[in-house]
Amino acid sequence: MTKIVERAHLRIGDVAGEAGVSTRALRYYEEQFLLTPERTSSGQRIYGENAVDRVRLIQQLYAAGLSSRTIRAVLPCVDSGHATPDILDVLVAERERMSVGISDLEQARAQLDRIIMLTRGDGPDDCQALKKEQSDAPEKARVVVDA
Repeated sequence: MTKIVERAHLRIGDVAGEAGVSTRALRYYEEQFLLTPERTSSGQRIYGENAVDRVRLIQQLYAAGLSSRTIRAVLPCVDSGHATPDILDVLVAERERMSVGISDLEQARAQLDRIIMLTRGDGPDDCQALKKEQSDAPEKARVVVDA
């Protein structure tokens, strides 16, 4: 039988399951003042209907490299739709840092694509092309491909 959970009154396990995080992560978010559940008379955490979306946002911001402190400063802006000039500067700086990281990853992916292209094939000459290219490169730029 499928358990139907009323979205306005989610328990910690329900939020964790739907958001794909551990209950420990939710407790940590609470300790960091990123998530604020209500409590029942027996002390159990009860989350509102937007808790799952909030947890997913927190996860995305952590994955993007933002600190708890920065996330804590940003979350009120998400709720209100407004940011102070200082917070807006932080958001712009974080976005720029992410853009640089994305560019670096794209360059690394292009290098992997090149290596895959050069080494994919049936004969030993495919790998030799990469070895020749590396032998022409400066010493510090060489990549070891021999096992």
